[in-house]
Amino acid sequence: MAGLFDKVEFAHGPATANRFTLAPLTNMQSNPDGSLGDAELHWLKMRAGGGFGITSTCAMHVQPSGQGFAGQLGCFSDDLLPGLTRLADAVRGMGSVAIAQLHHGGSRSDSSLIGQQPICPSENVEFGAREMTSAEVEESVEAFIAAAERCKRAGFDGVQLHGAHGYLVCEFLSPETNRRTDNWGGSLEKRAQFMMEIVGGIRSRCGEDFHLGVRLSPERFGMVEEEAVQFFALLVDSKKVDMIDMSLWSVFKESKSEYYLGQRLIDIFTNLHRGDCRLSVAGRLYNGDDAQRAIDAGADVVAIGRAAISNHDFPKQVRANPHFKMRETPIPVEVLRAEGLGEAFIEYMRTWRTFVGE
Repeated sequence: MAGLFDKVEFAHGPATANRFTLAPLTNMQSNPDGSLGDAELHWLKMRAGGGFGITSTCAMHVQPSGQGFAGQLGCFSDDLLPGLTRLADAVRGMGSVAIAQLHHGGSRSDSSLIGQQPICPSENVEFGAREMTSAEVEESVEAFIAAAERCKRAGFDGVQLHGAHGYLVCEFLSPETNRRTDNWGGSLEKRAQFMMEIVGGIRSRCGEDFHLGVRLSPERFGMVEEEAVQFFALLVDSKKVDMIDMSLWSVFKESKSEYYLGQRLIDIFTNLHRGDCRLSVAGRLYNGDDAQRAIDAGADVVAIGRAAISNHDFPKQVRANPHFKMRETPIPVEVLRAEGLGEAFIEYMRTWRTFVGE
């Protein structure tokens, strides 16, 4: 059986010292122009120093039109390189692998922040978003690739493409949100083309020593589990991707698909061929026992979110006590401040029911 503190090697980029990764988490702590905020730097540096083998940034928008929330860190301009470099240096200086998550909000971009109508694969009346032109699709592909190159120049060890949770890449994958009739929509392969063009471009232009991951979600946001399995296979067969992070909401929950009835979500993906590609899983991993259960079930890496917010040194705590559990909620504000959360992040966490106490 693999242990949580075993080294993990990848086809491209550096190995990680253990099987813990900080999940990419919205924290709203950077500046209005997309530049790195001191509070965001402090928050991520604490996690890197807290024992996470991989430290992932929040979702960083690759185009100004893709900003999804206030205080979002950006990677869309060379003007942002000084802050990105500070962040990469700080994370790597703590002995953690530095990964930047690349994101475009698509229809869920905030019009009050981007100053225009959101764009997405097909018109989305719910969010007031318009369909992208073919030229805009190509511009967005290039923006993701250029952002990855920028992150490499800043010193990041790799990037993760955010293809989950109903944002732009996920919207192209879903038959509900992608109703295009051109080369970017229709069949599963055509709906996957947006993602695969970005993946191919990043691997080609960022080289063999650069880690490339993709985050997918198999449920909600118009995603179909059977198709998520096929997208997973496309990424594995490309031999360009080092890790696929499956955002499962709850790692051990059962599938809702009739095709996979009675199977746990984690088992669906651990049973798939994945060659040299590693599998990360996320969803309600709040203690050392469940993290180890996920590894025992066949995952290579566990992505920790809520427990990393409550305990910046969650991996170190689990190393000292394999049965360690995250802090019980609600968590007092003063404790969250001591755990490295700035005021904007604490206010955001108040939207998570019962998480923040007084």
